[in-house]
Amino acid sequence: MTQTLERMSKVDTAWLRMDTEVNLMVIVGVWMLRPGLSLATLRPRVQARLLQYTRFRQRVVEDKLGAQWVEDADFSLDRHVVAEVLRPQRGQSRLNRLKARVGELATQPLNPAHPLWQFHLVEDMGDGSSALIMRVHHCIGDGIALTPVLNSMTDGGSTPPEQHQQPRDDSDWLTDTLLRPVSDLAIKAIHLVGSGMAKSVETWNHPPHPPHLVDGGVDLARLGYQAVNDIAAFAFMADDSPTRLKGKPGGHKCVAWADGLPLDAVKAVSKGLGVSINDVLLSCVAGAIGGYLQSQGDAVAGKEIRAMVPVNLRPPARTHQLGNRFGLVPLVLPIGVDNPIERLYVVKARMNELKGSFQPVLAFGLLSVAGLLVKPVQQLMLNIFAKKTTAVMSNVPGPAEAMILCGSTVERALFWVPQSGDIGVGVSILSYAGTVQFGLITDSQLCPDPESIISRFEPEFNKLLLLALMLPWDRPEPSVQ
Repeated sequence: MTQTLERMSKVDTAWLRMDTEVNLMVIVGVWMLRPGLSLATLRPRVQARLLQYTRFRQRVVEDKLGAQWVEDADFSLDRHVVAEVLRPQRGQSRLNRLKARVGELATQPLNPAHPLWQFHLVEDMGDGSSALIMRVHHCIGDGIALTPVLNSMTDGGSTPPEQHQQPRDDSDWLTDTLLRPVSDLAIKAIHLVGSGMAKSVETWNHPPHPPHLVDGGVDLARLGYQAVNDIAAFAFMADDSPTRLKGKPGGHKCVAWADGLPLDAVKAVSKGLGVSINDVLLSCVAGAIGGYLQSQGDAVAGKEIRAMVPVNLRPPARTHQLGNRFGLVPLVLPIGVDNPIERLYVVKARMNELKGSFQPVLAFGLLSVAGLLVKPVQQLMLNIFAKKTTAVMSNVPGPAEAMILCGSTVERALFWVPQSGDIGVGVSILSYAGTVQFGLITDSQLCPDPESIISRFEPEFNKLLLLALMLPWDRPEPSVQ
């Protein structure tokens, strides 16, 4: 029987080839379930819901032009949904053994001969609950895309009919809707800053079409000035501040998570202090990292570190489609500002500077170009990000209500973002069922005890909460973006 071959998009190919010995591009998540769930109950649900998405039945075949999606003729659900038995060491709790096992699985490659995903079910956590560990390669999709796909497995969940059609190549939508109006300006700007990217960007774009008009009569001079500044910022970005969190990863991972913050309390702080919810959370991250470094005897006064933050680039009509459709912006975190209010408003100012920037689109373009290159050249190109970055941070909105899977309540939903190149820290934020969940993954050679960082998130938030509760409540409702 002749198989239907589907070409993998350039950006997804870049993520496929981004795997290294020390950092795999695998998104890892955990659902804590109560009451416990059996493997015999879970497998039929995965069969009925998840496998409606053809991506989860396809393996990847690489070739000289990139990669293709091919139906796995030897597909077996038993290979992808497996039992996981925790064996705690002497004096180790099952929960800590679960964290250790998640760290191990984050460094265990998925079998390239079959679809690049796997679920591991711990049927018995010893307290009447189960834990479902999920691993999905980033080439299948990003966090925004995977969240509704995985949620479709829950009771009452369903696969939207349009999802049976997979997205086309990157240029089908990005070039036409985002890049075409600024492509000429961007390429000229790249030449102005002396970057060698120009030829690659021209290659990535299709041959020139008549330029589209910019909606609303936007001032093209201002648009061009913005493009020049953003491209220059990317081209001349300085290497990140040296801290113990930067260095050569060893390839062993540690994960941690914190008790969720009440979302209502986070909203109250954002309203009281006139900032966004993201400003509050990122300020807490900066304070926690700075406090950890100080506890290790490091001087942090005046220091900053850079985190790459994904920005969703999907048009509204394609919100739930698989694949990777995001850019990156470099956010500078003021870890050396000890005053929590001062730090919060520094974060707010930095976030405001990034709004309206072309940098997410430029980063997406870089990844598309990288997907066309042979792996050694791609690695050299993408390591630019690693040298200039200490951490990767991701913030994904989850369901407002607790999910039910085969009659069991998902009490906690967590995920850990992968790190590329030599980056050794990943911070993940997920809103779920009225709480904000923090997840942290670190390379054990750079940070062997991520609990020492994650445990500082809530105290940093409580400082802001206390200050917010002391203020009058007549401020306007802030933006939550």
